[in-house]
Amino acid sequence: MSRVGRSPVYFQKTVQVSVSAENEIVVKGAKSAQKVKLHPAIKAKIEDGKIQLICEDHAATAHHGLIRALLQNAVTGVTTGWTRELELNGVGYRASVSGKKLELSLGYSHPISYAIPEGIEIKVDKQTKIAVTGADRAMVGQVAAQVRSFRPPEPYLGKGVKYSDERIRRKAGKAAGK
Repeated sequence: MSRVGRSPVYFQKTVQVSVSAENEIVVKGAKSAQKVKLHPAIKAKIEDGKIQLICEDHAATAHHGLIRALLQNAVTGVTTGWTRELELNGVGYRASVSGKKLELSLGYSHPISYAIPEGIEIKVDKQTKIAVTGADRAMVGQVAAQVRSFRPPEPYLGKGVKYSDERIRRKAGKAAGK
């Protein structure tokens, strides 16, 4: 049995948790709602502000901890939300939000326009710091990875789009002649 799966998921009174007929747990908060699909051999027991997962089949233990972690992410997402921060490093690298589009100027001959998905909020601070916020942890990470992929940081000058907590391993450039 999974050690992670055995620990309960605690939630506040402002969060509503219910099990639907399709074997899904629905977590509703003030701003949004999340659904987590359960494995058929895993049952959920909701009581006193906590969700306890019970694994009925030994073959389902591989999913036990995963589903518990997804539930915890959903509860955290609807209460406080998830944020991923990006930084733009480079001369002339700029970002701005106009409507539901993120406009990026990353040193290419054309600006890059990225449509912001539903449920995600992007804020730009000082034209070089981007904050991606949302309730779904996987979606926040995916959007941040897509924005980073437009110009990943390069190891020689460190220019590009990087996560705020990412460290770039710098390489030495060409050695000068004799």
